[in-house]
Amino acid sequence: MLLGSQLRRLREARGITREAAGYHIRASESKISRMELGRVSFKTRDVEDLLTLYGITDDIERQALVGLAREANVAGWWHSYSDVLPNWFPTYVGLEGAASLIRVYEVQFVHGLLQTEAYAHAVVSRGMRGASAADIDRRVALRLERQKYLVAENAPEFHIVLDEAALRRPYGDREVMRGQLQHLIEISERPNVRLQIMPFSFGGHSGESGSFTILGFPESDLKEVVYLEQLTSALYLDKHEDVAQYEQALKELQQDSPGPDESRDLLRGLIQLS
Repeated sequence: MLLGSQLRRLREARGITREAAGYHIRASESKISRMELGRVSFKTRDVEDLLTLYGITDDIERQALVGLAREANVAGWWHSYSDVLPNWFPTYVGLEGAASLIRVYEVQFVHGLLQTEAYAHAVVSRGMRGASAADIDRRVALRLERQKYLVAENAPEFHIVLDEAALRRPYGDREVMRGQLQHLIEISERPNVRLQIMPFSFGGHSGESGSFTILGFPESDLKEVVYLEQLTSALYLDKHEDVAQYEQALKELQQDSPGPDESRDLLRGLIQLS
């Protein structure tokens, strides 16, 4: 996506159409469009030819972009788990790992980046009924690997509104739930994590359409993406008008929910009740 957006910017700066760019590399206009959206792999020769067409002659700039092309074609670490993942999910894991800001509303269960191992095992076991113990363990291992994003040196900002329903719905036994609630208290104190709880007592709210995630990226020319997971597929929305509606919904959820300190108090209260 980063390389594609850079190529689009360079092409537009020279006033070159997608059709002309495609002709230059013996490809179609639609292939240029897919390249610029980051939806196809890149041939080094194609990138070099496009850079020449776009007037990029500086060796340092050319090598940086060609290097991006090589990196773009390297499979991410998560591809080794592709045998236990739905076919749409590796795309999300890649976007999540590249994001600098992750904003979430979750209603069904605790978000994967915040789950304890025991809670994750209970969630995955419920969602993969009939799967082997080995496959369940691999899915949980992937989830724990993803969690390293939150404690890495360049960790993303993670802002989440958890519906109280996600905390009341038991996965695992009482000890698993108590451990999960305590973990939420502890991780919410990290400087890059902002956790709020939308309580039942508030009533109806702007998250009525269900869970969603908004991913933002450090590169200014990369659009934000809304991720919506469904039973048999997922949607990735990046049109401005779509993203704007989800951003407004999340803004209202954040305004209507207790702040992080009050939300931790709610979590402590739930621990006492469990």
